[in-house]
Amino acid sequence: MKIAILSRNKNLYSTKRLVEAAKERGHEVDVIDTLHCYMDITSSKPTVRYKGEALPKYDAIIPRIGASVTFYGTSVVRQFEMMGTFSINESVAISRSRDKLRSMQLLSRKGVGLPRTGFANEPDNVKDLIKNVGGAPVVIKLLEGTQGIGVVLADTAKAAESIIEAFMGLSANILVQEYIKEAGGADIRCLVVGEKVVAAMKRQAAEGEFRSNLHRGGTAEIVRLTKEERATAVNAAKVMGLNFCGVDILRSSRGPVVMEVNSSPGLEGIETSTGKDVAGMVCEFLEKNAKPNKNKTKGKG
Repeated sequence: MKIAILSRNKNLYSTKRLVEAAKERGHEVDVIDTLHCYMDITSSKPTVRYKGEALPKYDAIIPRIGASVTFYGTSVVRQFEMMGTFSINESVAISRSRDKLRSMQLLSRKGVGLPRTGFANEPDNVKDLIKNVGGAPVVIKLLEGTQGIGVVLADTAKAAESIIEAFMGLSANILVQEYIKEAGGADIRCLVVGEKVVAAMKRQAAEGEFRSNLHRGGTAEIVRLTKEERATAVNAAKVMGLNFCGVDILRSSRGPVVMEVNSSPGLEGIETSTGKDVAGMVCEFLEKNAKPNKNKTKGKG
């Protein structure tokens, strides 16, 4: 197969592992910087151009689209889809998962466990907003935040009101969520490929920190999932329409609740802590599901 990995940096661990795994399995693989792609949209034969040349028709792509370039990145993925290329995650699914509010609404509609979550526009709704998610402490999240940036824990109702009003004063879109105290500053990252959880790790927040992101000094270890946790992760991926994603869940007193579904999960933490060849499993999924591109023509890779 001829595979392209859409990545801003070929030296990132995840990108390198995917390249390595694809080559080990006998595939041709190119790394393409998403933001350097440009598209011919008006032609009856859609193409993606890169460094002055039309890219070949790939059999499959693995999008590694960062949150800050979602709009342009998904437009590039969409162009590849128009060319008959199989994308492990479709452009519409990536966009769906990146909109935190929309993804929460979709998961809620399908009955997936979630923390109580509120969203409001006017500051005069703040007191009732806090009360409606169970009262302080509450977690306040910027809709556009990633890797724990823009996530604040407010211990008291007064502090929560002040933070929410400050964010609203900056015209920032925010979610207010109940704080799952029994999780003890830990969450579980479930790596889903296809309709299966292929690896899972427990991430524990550093002392004095409630965010468990590894970028924030959190630690990771292998974890044994319950049947309910596996089902929750797989269902969340299905609702988002993602074939390859990270589903972050918390262990609450009422069962697993989903915090986020990440369409471009990092591989370093989970491969290191579990010893699983996740990159190889991604390639295996492509082998089973990507058919040769019927529009394929010769071209440089």
